[in-house]
Amino acid sequence: MANAIKGGEFVIRETSYQDIFIPEEFDEESKMIRQTCLDFLDAEVLNKLERIDAQEEGLMPNLMDKAGELGMLGVSIPEEYGGFGKNFNTSMLVADAVGGGFSFAVALSAHTGIGTLPILYYGNEEQKAKYIPKLTTGEWKASYCLTEPNAGSDANSGRTSAKLNAEGTHYLINGQKMWITNAGFADVFIVFAKIDDDKNLTAFIIEKDFGGITMNPEEHKLGIKGSSTRQVFFNDTPVPVENLLSERENGFKIAVNILNIGRIRLGAATIGSARAVITQAIKYSNERVQFNLPISKFGAIRYKLAEAATRLFANESAAYRAGQNIDDAYDALIAGGMDSAKAKLKSVEQFAIECAIIKVWCSEMLDYAVDEGVQIYGGMGYSADAPMERAYRDARINRIFEGTNEVNRLLVVDMLLKRAMKGELDLMGPAQAVAGELMSIPDFGEEDNAPFAAEKKIIANLKKAGLLVAGAAVQKLMMSLSKEEEILMNIADIIGYVYVAESALLRAEKIAHTKGEQEAALPTDMARIYLYTSIDKINAASKEALNSFAEGDELRMMLVGIRRFTKAEPFNVKEARQRVAKKLIEENKYCY
Repeated sequence: MANAIKGGEFVIRETSYQDIFIPEEFDEESKMIRQTCLDFLDAEVLNKLERIDAQEEGLMPNLMDKAGELGMLGVSIPEEYGGFGKNFNTSMLVADAVGGGFSFAVALSAHTGIGTLPILYYGNEEQKAKYIPKLTTGEWKASYCLTEPNAGSDANSGRTSAKLNAEGTHYLINGQKMWITNAGFADVFIVFAKIDDDKNLTAFIIEKDFGGITMNPEEHKLGIKGSSTRQVFFNDTPVPVENLLSERENGFKIAVNILNIGRIRLGAATIGSARAVITQAIKYSNERVQFNLPISKFGAIRYKLAEAATRLFANESAAYRAGQNIDDAYDALIAGGMDSAKAKLKSVEQFAIECAIIKVWCSEMLDYAVDEGVQIYGGMGYSADAPMERAYRDARINRIFEGTNEVNRLLVVDMLLKRAMKGELDLMGPAQAVAGELMSIPDFGEEDNAPFAAEKKIIANLKKAGLLVAGAAVQKLMMSLSKEEEILMNIADIIGYVYVAESALLRAEKIAHTKGEQEAALPTDMARIYLYTSIDKINAASKEALNSFAEGDELRMMLVGIRRFTKAEPFNVKEARQRVAKKLIEENKYCY
């Protein structure tokens, strides 16, 4: 593990297909867990969607109880607390499988993620022994109270207060929280408040029965209507001092680290949702006849199906690649003597950049899939009686959940630059090398004809484009770069497209090596489609960024560099999409 890749290092380092995990490699036990989740959705959720959206009294808690009985709430919980103790990537697979469950998926994710993990990772032994077993079975349901009316992305500005009573036995909590998922039926709340005049938040475990808790009626939302979402008020709520979670003023760190996990798991959930949506669109396109032909025969429809499937394939590749990186980092930390809970947090924190990328790219992939799903259904797509309407509305929250996509894009670049400043990643060395390369004659050496060699060269050059833009921005703007959000988001787009495109290519290459070229033909088509369409997006983002801060000869030279680094031999994307669509239509489902 001495040479294991670090978080964010993909920007400056080539990754071998041998060093990544692909979904095709899940073992039989993991596949059985996934199938259990899919069967549960079919038997208990998908036939009750109207009742769930109407928030029928007791229905969602009952579904959570049944999920708990099957072990779905405890897949990654250690066995000593009643869970299965599975690795991080298997917990991702569960989020993926449940992702097609609309509002139920939101309730389950909030409970198993932000509701349970703060206690599991930051609680003391007494707290874990008291709460985790009941949360694992579903006997108790969990909620997470961070957001306030004036504290959204700027969570640490929250005003909820905590004061120790005269006897020193309880903290009295006062404040208002909003957009609280599962609030209507939660038994346990993870609540963030400031003690006295502290600058940073502290976390508390609050039970509903402590008293002093009131709620507004359920929010009326655009989507995820079956998810309980309420404002929660704490009015001198007495919390025993032993229910302070972790250390005083450690709440903001808890929130940030738990959100890292939430981001990548949300990405996994959108993958499951997109898979279901694309399958529905394929089936409808085979059934709907116009001009005496199924509409799946028409090129415009085939484009939509193939493009949605390609984006799903690429983002799925990135999500499970990062999930395995987290598992590998965890194993290395455990081998080094770190305790399990701390190692879980450190391993995810190490790949926080990738978590943010996956959250953004996967949520936007799902938005594309549902939008084109509505379009394929035509007028029926706009009807509440057809399946696309709910999928379209429910998908929209994912670009806001777990930090908006804008905030996450900014975080990607901010975290990369901070790691470079700390000496954890050498970004400036490679960036300066790329700048020096602009002064040299381009390499016209012999072409490598090995499989995927041309695509790997493109990936390497796209990384150079990102380093060129980021390096120039840092040198030119220095401390003011943090205020140039448009430029930062341009850089984030370059980095994100590179990561997802590389992930898809590595997956196709690994399939080719493990299952043969014939099995890899269509995955290779999808990897190439995603790569070649990403080139133009990276070119546009690079030019927009450079035009924002450079000028004269310096700008012209860098634009020449961008043209060089985003150059590729022609590739017939249309024919590749046709091949991908043909297979989807024949299988009558998303089949990759």
